[in-house]
Amino acid sequence: MADRFHTTSARLPKTWSSGASGSEDDIVEALDGMVRRHGLRGYLLINVPSETSTDFSSNVLLTSWPDEMLKTYDHAGLIFGSPVIERLRQSTNPFTYDADGTNRRRADGKAAIASDLFQRHGLSRGAYFPAHNSAGLRGALAFGGTRETLAPREMAELNALANTVFTQVLELRAGDRQTVSLSRREIECLSWASAGKTSMEMSEILGLSEYTVNHYLNRATRKLDAVNRVQAVAKAIRAGLLN
Repeated sequence: MADRFHTTSARLPKTWSSGASGSEDDIVEALDGMVRRHGLRGYLLINVPSETSTDFSSNVLLTSWPDEMLKTYDHAGLIFGSPVIERLRQSTNPFTYDADGTNRRRADGKAAIASDLFQRHGLSRGAYFPAHNSAGLRGALAFGGTRETLAPREMAELNALANTVFTQVLELRAGDRQTVSLSRREIECLSWASAGKTSMEMSEILGLSEYTVNHYLNRATRKLDAVNRVQAVAKAIRAGLLN
């Protein structure tokens, strides 16, 4: 497995080109498109967890991983002894993973639990691409699914996105207002949720993956300080964010 990949020939989406402005929604939809293009299942953008981190979810910036998967990961304490996280802390080179082989290196006796979790959610194989911004903050962009190992050309293309995506998301978050402001996609998803549509139905209506729909709903729920999507809809209506 090679650790280094040339990135000069990789093509970035126009919305991510140098100097381009865009929203977090643009980034989410472009990542979702990359997942489909490469026959994968999901993506993950994180801050590399520090040695003192006790949960994984608080380090997640963007993801299409199911919310249930993140909760199970944290409930099982899989951040401790994770070979992937340890490698991200020590290296800035891209690397591939597979749930069975990678988790065999765990020394905490949780290899079977971790492997089963990733297998169950269709993320048994993939790759991590370390990233950093100009301030030295470190993160990683990951893509996963069940297909065979990504080809060197695909690794190069995805690796070229890591720093750009990580930097843009941090800049967008830093510029967010303190007041609640929902994106167009978040409002659309909440509107359909208020009409009784399921995530699967919304994905068909909006032309997005079910994971992406859940991402928008979960993000809107957090912004509105709600405990679930039902309460999020109610709060959005009271705030005049939904008709």
